[in-house]
Amino acid sequence: MNILLIGGTVFLGRHLVDAALANGHSVTLFNRGKTNADLYPEVKKLRGDRTIVNDLKILQDHQWDAVIDTCGYYPHLVKLSANALADFVERYVFISSISVYGEPPTDPNIDENTSVAQFTSENLEDYKEESYGNRKALCEQIVEAELPDRTLNIRPGLIVGPYDPSDRFTYWPARLQRGGTVLAPGSPDAPIQIIDVRDLAEWTIRLIENQQTGIFNATGSKAPLSMHQVLEDCKHVAGNQADFVWVDDGFLLAHQVTPFTDLPLWLPSFAHAMQQVNINKALKAGLTFRPLAETIRDTLAWDNTRPSNMQRINGITPARESELLKLWNKNEDR
Repeated sequence: MNILLIGGTVFLGRHLVDAALANGHSVTLFNRGKTNADLYPEVKKLRGDRTIVNDLKILQDHQWDAVIDTCGYYPHLVKLSANALADFVERYVFISSISVYGEPPTDPNIDENTSVAQFTSENLEDYKEESYGNRKALCEQIVEAELPDRTLNIRPGLIVGPYDPSDRFTYWPARLQRGGTVLAPGSPDAPIQIIDVRDLAEWTIRLIENQQTGIFNATGSKAPLSMHQVLEDCKHVAGNQADFVWVDDGFLLAHQVTPFTDLPLWLPSFAHAMQQVNINKALKAGLTFRPLAETIRDTLAWDNTRPSNMQRINGITPARESELLKLWNKNEDR
């Protein structure tokens, strides 16, 4: 198959390239060449900016079996690429998000029939300042309108694994590698849903091969995970001694700790529906998951190749963690 990727050199994109090449497909990357431009010397590269109509015209010199859009965040820009490719691609694969259901959603067991954000204006640029989830929902609708019945919308939750620049999961393997007394946020039983980027990429390529269309929630895993299990597995893989101090939601919120970013994976109990999304449709369509320990091990191995003094995008500093633990201990003493 002849597959076009918009982006393709940062995180999910590079794993999609790996999965497509491993299955014998022809891959072309369309991007500005500003990030990891030397990756994949064997792959054809078309240089251009998706925000510029004339740049998109270069894509119309080819016919594509599928395009995978990993970086569509703004409705008016997604409309440009979908419109430009409508007559030149068989299938448009849009990587969306479970955030389309709300940030956070209120109902557990959300499935693909749950309502999402709807259009309220014909001026797509009005949505530049809308929430991430609202924008993704509108992007989905635009793609479907431009390529009716030829769209595959995939809604992941938190994507994790090697080359993740966000640290929204990597923080924990790295933190447990340091050992010591670890601030563990919220309830040990809090539900967790994550998907290894390689599982998502390989499944996406299989869906394309099967000429699949429609909408799929694609977070994981198959069996429920808890915060306690994730942290214990990180501890086991890291191989260091660590003692968990479980600090409740109220204390963390009262001390301006931001859920999901300051302490990755943590969501207060009122937002647990975000981690209880129904993925039965994806499982029936062949989504599989590697062991969590493998994800942790490979993420940690990659993280250990990064500069030791690198400042993480998400996650609290050791000093902030120590400060919070001292405050918590004082609170407990009362």
